[in-house]
Amino acid sequence: MKSNSISELKDLYKKNQKNALNDYFTFLKFESISTDPAYSKEVLKCADWLVDYIKKMGFETELWKTKGHPTIFAQNLKAGPKKPTLLIYNHYDVQPVDPLNEWTTPPFEPTVRDGQVYARGAQDNKGQCFYTLQALKALFERDGALPINIKLCIEGEEECGSNGLANILKSKEKELKADYLAIVDVGIKTPHTPSVTLGVRGLVTMDVDFQGSKTDLHSGSHGGLAYNPLHALVGVLSQLRDKNGKITIPGFYDDVAPIDDKEKKSLSMKFDEHSYKSTFGIPATGGERDLHPLERNWLRPSLEINGVSGGYSGKGFKTVITAKANAKISCRLVPNQDPQKMGALIAKFIETKAPEGISVKVDVHPGGGKAVRAKPESKIVKAFSQAFSEAFGSPCKIIFEGASIPIVTELAAASKSEVVLVGLGLADDQIHAPNEHFGLDRFERGFVIIARTLQILSEF
Repeated sequence: MKSNSISELKDLYKKNQKNALNDYFTFLKFESISTDPAYSKEVLKCADWLVDYIKKMGFETELWKTKGHPTIFAQNLKAGPKKPTLLIYNHYDVQPVDPLNEWTTPPFEPTVRDGQVYARGAQDNKGQCFYTLQALKALFERDGALPINIKLCIEGEEECGSNGLANILKSKEKELKADYLAIVDVGIKTPHTPSVTLGVRGLVTMDVDFQGSKTDLHSGSHGGLAYNPLHALVGVLSQLRDKNGKITIPGFYDDVAPIDDKEKKSLSMKFDEHSYKSTFGIPATGGERDLHPLERNWLRPSLEINGVSGGYSGKGFKTVITAKANAKISCRLVPNQDPQKMGALIAKFIETKAPEGISVKVDVHPGGGKAVRAKPESKIVKAFSQAFSEAFGSPCKIIFEGASIPIVTELAAASKSEVVLVGLGLADDQIHAPNEHFGLDRFERGFVIIARTLQILSEF
């Protein structure tokens, strides 16, 4: 087995770059939008293509059926029982592309501009998935073996809750068993700051429906008589937070697990408020205003209104009192907060605040996922931290991520492994938005970091 210094791995990438990028662009062309049933066939086509691709890399590969979209499982255990086993998680599904008219180029026709690949999934998560696969592929082709045992779990429903994979995990514990679990689906603080993520927040989502009259009403004939569901909805939603950003739902913070002082000191808590405002056009004033921005984003729960609808919003004007008003709400959760318990608390609060004449239905979605916090002293954290440091030429930072990857806790439990979250995403990659993109330089660096980590783990 050859040594894998950073310079040697960069040379290995350059040797394979042309084919790697061609295959990456093919991967991006699949319209694998998991949340919309209209794209189910395209999701399956993407999964089938990926299964064939990974088989050719020297892996035993299976397509696990679920109640939703399938999960790809693959393994190469030729390193033998004396070497550790690393389970790597990615997903091949992507977010919807709306609003389509805001894309500069079509979302499923990958385009390179100024060193960035523009396409839906370019970063989240096809880009991060594919630099991982390319590192494994190149090492196996060069050496005829991998430094350690590798298992892959690549799911097709991360963007819509991971319910399919979650429902089969108990039956797949033997196959998933590993020493370590790497979730390759997060990011770094800045383009020049290497970082490893110790945790993500949990998630619960829900639909809120307010019903007033049997049908839409004329706002002149019924104004002052009928209670407008939009007024009722806005009034109730406005009560979810106080003026300082604290969530007002009774019991919401009761189960919040604090982080101990030692772990908190190990975190890189530097936050550039000027850069944030410059990048996104707004100051970082959301959440509990008396706390540090990253504490609000990493270590505290949040509640957001993701959408409100009802009445007429087209061109011109329609003087109507709508019969229905709707909202979509999500909460990011921290350790010890159970998604379904928190959903029930929010539903109860909304239902008790609705005014007379308005009926309310709150649909708390199943699944969601609990928060994750890993330990900075674990071997998998140390291995990736070393690889990131070597690849960037600077010390690796320890961070958290405010977003959620619902399946992480359950996958770690099923595989009985130590978990870490890694990746090379940036805050301005516009994932989940028009013009999502991922840098070719980061695709190369991801290849190098994955390959280097495998050798470091083989030497522990």
